[in-house]
Order: sequence, then C-alpha cells, then structure tokens
Amino acid sequence: MRFEHVRLAAIRQVLPEEVVSSENLEQRLAPVYERLKLRVGRLELMSGIRERRLWERGTRPSDAAARAGAAALAAGGIAPERIGWLVHGAVSRDFLEPATAARVHALLGLPETTAFADLSNACLGLLSGMEAAASRIESGELEAALVVSGEDGRGLIEETIAGLVAHEGDDGSLRAALKLAFASLTIGSGAAAALLVHERLAPHAPRLVGGTTRVASQHHELCQGDRAGAAGAQMATDSEALLEAGVALAARTFAAFLTELGWTRAEIARVVTHQVGSAHRRALFQRLELDPARDFSTFETLGNTGSAALPTALALALEQRPLARGEKLALLGIGSGLACTMLGLEGA
Repeated sequence: MRFEHVRLAAIRQVLPEEVVSSENLEQRLAPVYERLKLRVGRLELMSGIRERRLWERGTRPSDAAARAGAAALAAGGIAPERIGWLVHGAVSRDFLEPATAARVHALLGLPETTAFADLSNACLGLLSGMEAAASRIESGELEAALVVSGEDGRGLIEETIAGLVAHEGDDGSLRAALKLAFASLTIGSGAAAALLVHERLAPHAPRLVGGTTRVASQHHELCQGDRAGAAGAQMATDSEALLEAGVALAARTFAAFLTELGWTRAEIARVVTHQVGSAHRRALFQRLELDPARDFSTFETLGNTGSAALPTALALALEQRPLARGEKLALLGIGSGLACTMLGLEGA
C-alpha cells in the first residue's frame, strides 16, 4: 500500500500513575518461587522490563482511550465534525456489545456523522486501524479519522498470579504453567491515539508513506488469551516459539516493506517497534540488520501495553524529537496470530 495524501496530524499517549515493579510481582509469586527454587529478579533479567504501569481500579478501556483521543484532537487542531471515523483498536474492551468505540465516541462528544467501530487484531489493532483509515482517506472517502486504544493489563496480571499461586499440580506442571504465563507478567496498561488526516488539513505534519502486511496464521496457537470471569483475563504463550516465528515473519515483512516503499536500510533514520522485551528487540534488530541505536524503546519502564505499545513509543519519540524534513521512520508492528504490519513515516 502506498499513500500520497495521508498525514499524521497528531499521535498522543496517556499513561497510568500507578507504577508496579517486576520485583513486586515476583514477591506476590513467592510461594511459586520458593517451590521452584527461583530467585527474585528473574522476570526483569529475562524480559528487560523493570516496571510497568496500571490504571486505577475501575478505569474502563474506553476511559483511557477517550483521554488519549481528546489529547490527539487538541494537538492536531482538527474540529470534531471533520472526523469521519473513530476506531478503537485495543485488545481490552468495556464489553462485547456494543462496540467499546461507542462509549469513546460519547465521551469525546463526537457528532452523529462520525462513524465508529472496534477493530480487533491483538497487539496490531491500532496499527491495523491506521492502515484501514489511511486507505479511506487516500481514496477520498474520509478527510480525517481518529484511531484510539485503551489497554488495561491489571486483570490479566491478577488472574495470572492467582492461578499460579493456587496451582495444585506437581513442580513439573507448575514450572510448565509459569513458562506459559511468563508473557502475561510482562504486560502493562496504557492508551494511545493517532489522528490521520488528508494533507490539506495538516500539510506540515509527517506523511504516512505506506506500508506492508504479512501473516503466518499457522502460528495462531502460540499465544491465545480469553476472558476469565467478570474482571479477569487469561493468556497462554509459548514465548520461545513465538519469538522465533515472529522474527522470521518480521524479516519477510521487512523485505517486502523496503520494496514497497522503495527505501533502503541505510535511509531509515529511526525505528519504533512493538514493545515486547529485550530478547525480542535484540533478535529483531539482528535479523533485520538494523542498528539498535536507531530504536526508541519503552518496554523497560512500561512493559508490553498491547496495541498501545508501539504508538505510545512513537508519541514519546516524536515528543522528544520531531521528525526532520525528509527523515524516514519505520514502524515495525507485530501481533499474535501471527500478523506483521510495517508502516513508514517521512518528515514534511
């Protein structure tokens, strides 16, 4: 896909105030660690994640997404009546019906002419929403779209810890359960929003050049999550197999991405990836033959915030230093399923 007329008018993030360290989670897992003779510090050592943030109890995904959406609208200076489409692309949802986007729409006070929809694609949800919105803007169907995500990891973390502590099997089965639950302990909470518009509304904003998507659906069983009761969630992840398959898919996608955009590795000045952890980052940059110095990582202090992770990192990166004219930035997204979407931005 190539876009000539789509601009990123604003990208904003909102973070919870409560900070929860990896050490704190391990202390709550003390009975498990004692049985398996594990030392505290293992979680940070293996993931590179020192801490993450969690929303105040009672915060809905729509509450967080609306805060990010309001920030993006204010930063972009686009009147609400010009927004033709609102997309909520998070894994977390207020409910199965209606769309969580409906409540975000109401909280933002958007007009009846603004359509809304939820778009579910694991950690790729917000990027998939951007891809879909950009296509509609490029075709002339829309002049502006707001894509938001509000992710709440508290329920997953609480359910994971409770399940491990209450595990009744032998040490071997407990060790296997901990391995499958490892990725769940790296999760955090956050919210992000991207405001995409036709170039006539924001001619000096970064241009969304285009991108590529590739999938490897034969690996859809490597990471699966579901609801567990009214407030909890559960997820089982084969982290090692997911890393291997994910990096292999990313390599194929990146080759197609460079061809589609006509870019070279050397031309890419900056990179923002989905924030998983240190092992994923190291393997990804080595496989793609990219200099890690071009990266902007947030997993160390925010953990993996699902679909909000990459856009949050992008928002913080551009807040620290906006894109210079002609400067190229690659967004390298991946989500369980497996699916991989890579998008290119260029400074105007």
